[in-house]
Amino acid sequence: MEQEMEKKLVTMAREARKNAYAPYSGYFVGAAVLTTDGDIYTGCNVENASYGLTNCAERTAIFKAVSEGARKLRAIAIAGPEDGNPPYPCGACRQVLSEFAESGEMPVFVTTGADVYQTYQLKELLPYSFNL
Repeated sequence: MEQEMEKKLVTMAREARKNAYAPYSGYFVGAAVLTTDGDIYTGCNVENASYGLTNCAERTAIFKAVSEGARKLRAIAIAGPEDGNPPYPCGACRQVLSEFAESGEMPVFVTTGADVYQTYQLKELLPYSFNL
């Protein structure tokens, strides 16, 4: 993947983070997914007083993409607070990513700063998924 696209995804994830609704944890997260068609969808975390109803930024972005007809993802960027812990995807998000990933080599960019991000392959984060 081109570095320009990586930076674009990270930037869009950071922008999506501004829309997060996190009054309970105070941990604001944004995500941007790139489809195999070249489209980008963003999402943010949306908390709820009933914690089990909370939705992560990653799944919000993926569900938006799928609801618009996308079925395969090429990459995802996840942005957390600059002074916080890196926003690694939770187990549920990792499995949902694996459902729609183009392959286990799909890059996952995790960022806590504008130009600072770590890159993982999905299969590193979820080595024994149900479908990769």
